[in-house]
Amino acid sequence: MDSSSGEESDLSESEINEYKEKPYEEIRSGKYKVKALNGSLRCPFCAGKKKQDYKYKDLLQHASGVGKGSANRSAKQRANHLALAKYLEIDLASEADETSRPTVPQAVDQTPEQTELYVWPWMGIIMNIVAESKNIDTLHDKGYWLKRFAKYKPINVQCFWNEVDLTGQAIVVFNSDWNGFVNATQFEKAFESERHSKKHWNGQQTQLGSNIYGWCARADDYQSNGPIGDYLRKVGKLQTISGIVQEAAQDRNSIVANLTTKIDLTNENLDELQYKYNETTMSLSRMLEEKDRLHLAFIEETRKMQRLARDNVRRILEEQEKLNHELETKKRKIDNWTRELNKRETLTERERQKLDEEKKKNNERNNSLQLASMEQKKADENVLRLVEEQKREKEEALKKILLLEKQLDIKQKLEMEIEDLKGKLQVMKHLGQDDAAVQKKMEEMNNELQEKIDDLQDLESTNKALIYKERQSNDELQEARKVLIQGLPELLGNRTNIGLKRMGELDPKAFHDTCKSRFPPDEAEIQATTLCSSWQENLKNPDWHPFKVIVEGGNPKEILNEEDEKLTNLKLEWGEEIYNAVVTALKELNEYNPSGRYVISELWNFKENRKATLKEVVGYVIRNIKTAKRKRT
Repeated sequence: MDSSSGEESDLSESEINEYKEKPYEEIRSGKYKVKALNGSLRCPFCAGKKKQDYKYKDLLQHASGVGKGSANRSAKQRANHLALAKYLEIDLASEADETSRPTVPQAVDQTPEQTELYVWPWMGIIMNIVAESKNIDTLHDKGYWLKRFAKYKPINVQCFWNEVDLTGQAIVVFNSDWNGFVNATQFEKAFESERHSKKHWNGQQTQLGSNIYGWCARADDYQSNGPIGDYLRKVGKLQTISGIVQEAAQDRNSIVANLTTKIDLTNENLDELQYKYNETTMSLSRMLEEKDRLHLAFIEETRKMQRLARDNVRRILEEQEKLNHELETKKRKIDNWTRELNKRETLTERERQKLDEEKKKNNERNNSLQLASMEQKKADENVLRLVEEQKREKEEALKKILLLEKQLDIKQKLEMEIEDLKGKLQVMKHLGQDDAAVQKKMEEMNNELQEKIDDLQDLESTNKALIYKERQSNDELQEARKVLIQGLPELLGNRTNIGLKRMGELDPKAFHDTCKSRFPPDEAEIQATTLCSSWQENLKNPDWHPFKVIVEGGNPKEILNEEDEKLTNLKLEWGEEIYNAVVTALKELNEYNPSGRYVISELWNFKENRKATLKEVVGYVIRNIKTAKRKRT
């Protein structure tokens, strides 16, 4: 190593292969020691490193890795390590055979204990557990036995009890490793020291007493009958100590072989990584050269930027002088603005006072709105009361109508009786004017006729009063319908069975659907709205009356004139859907507002598509108001 480190100049890349022969011969001659006295290998060229002892493969890998090139290694170090690798491959090849040769286990004499069959995992048996009434619950508890034999470190206890004579047996399970075997052996020796082992159990079957007996589970226990044997055969198996040792050795050898294979694969990967590392090192060298070139360019660019910076500083100073002048000018302007703002501040104070006054007014308006809301609530209650009164009055009107009809029948009957009496009187006059009996009969009939006439006059007076009441009730019912139509638009919506329908108003959907199929989307909306508005105006025109009168069953009847020119042209030009919408609106106007010809609202039963009765509307309103009250509460 002294000769290699004493040279002043380093080697070039082309001289490495030639130079490695010199240190190779020096290693062979013994100048550099590779194999130590204890048989381990070391690198003579890395004496200062922490790791000195190597295995053959590790040292060969180290020498090859350094010899293939590294940015931190000189050419002489690489040549020395290439010489070391050559020496290992040629002169110490026998070391590789010795390290790869597996050790052959020597046959050893086996003791009787090693050939004896035990139950594995290691288990102990406890016999003659005698329970008494005072400790039966304790002995049945698995925790009691684990605590009693805790010094032998059991992992489980399985008890078997005879409920007839309150005696039991137990199996104590230990760990399956050698520590478990030692604990099981100590468990057995503890019973032997107390003369309660298996031998004593077999010898004192008739005089057992209350003592428990225990031992390690072996082949005879494994093959025995009863719950002990069944459990041992279920969870364990018979093994000799030598068999367990041999099985462990085989597992260890298998693991060693797998690890050896993984190490070889890892070494191959390391070689690949070393190759990639060398490539990266060369690339890094080129990058360092590029870095130097960029550094020189950076220095030149820095000088250039410094010159530009000086020019910029000079220009900035000039601009600063200009900005200072502008700043003074703006400062004077700001002073003027400040004075102006002070003047406006007074005006702002006045505006603030106005704002406060507006806030007060708004608060007053809010209070008014709250009062209006309360009044609206009271109005709702009044409407509900009005609806109830209208319902009651309608029922009374119906009763009066029925009474009126009954009295009308009575009146008609009286009129017929009066006419009948008048006819009889005329007959009696002609039959016997001189006959006293006839005269008496005629007098009686006149009296009866006068009574009937008086009854008829009383009945007519009553009928007039009832007719007046009926008209008054009908007017009140119509007024109630108007109140419901005008005052409850939110409760009578179109999405319910009972609601408001605008009679005589065109359905815009028919116009939109038709125009969408004839015009572009952006134009269809405009065309549909325009066409719908135009025909709504036509419906309002009182001069256009497309109806005709026919006689049906002796009664005149007004029907639609389908041959009307406007309707015919409408059907031809725009189709059935728009035509039907216009005809429907015409019929509604002619039925509900023929004189005014404008759209009116009507209470409507949408489910049955007819005019809703006041009873239906009242019932619906009451249900909605009750529902709203429940939601508020």
